[in-house]
Amino acid sequence: MIRRASFFVVSALLLRAQQDPAILQIKVVEGDAAVYSTGSRATRGITIQVTDESGRPVDGAIVSFRLPEDGPSGLFSNGTKTEIATTRPDGRASAWGMQWNRNPGMLEMRITAAKGATRAGIVCSQYLTDAPDTSSSKVHVSSGSHKWLWIALAAGGAAAGVAAAAAIGKGSTSTAPAPAGLSIGSPTIILGHP
Repeated sequence: MIRRASFFVVSALLLRAQQDPAILQIKVVEGDAAVYSTGSRATRGITIQVTDESGRPVDGAIVSFRLPEDGPSGLFSNGTKTEIATTRPDGRASAWGMQWNRNPGMLEMRITAAKGATRAGIVCSQYLTDAPDTSSSKVHVSSGSHKWLWIALAAGGAAAGVAAAAAIGKGSTSTAPAPAGLSIGSPTIILGHP
């Protein structure tokens, strides 16, 4: 009877060891290099994806998000500098709603993932600034693709070219001097959902 019980325990341990990945890989898929005003709350989170050695998503990995103890930093919504999450079947886990402190500069959030005896780590950078409003001075592309930005810029350039061609085609003889201090305000481009 004891031998039979030992066989089942050993079998269960071997089965579990076969299911745990040999290697974990962590990739930040959203939120790396985000810029926030000091003292603000993070409006977008940090999402990571954990995959195994063959690139398959790892479900059930324990992920720790850790903010620096001093300098530019903050607190998670639980009031501490550490947030723990578990990856979903797609291998993703997120941390949201960080309350940033009032120290400007770059901070490095340490992210660690563990599944069984296998561990991996990565660093995600965030920037805290004293600028009054950072949301209108940056372009946010959520999927990592610049396709729509290039399409918008190409369309704007094409419209300017058509207007110039129309003016030349009409025989425009405007002799107004070019303005000496031409100034164009900083554009606000928002792609995706606000």
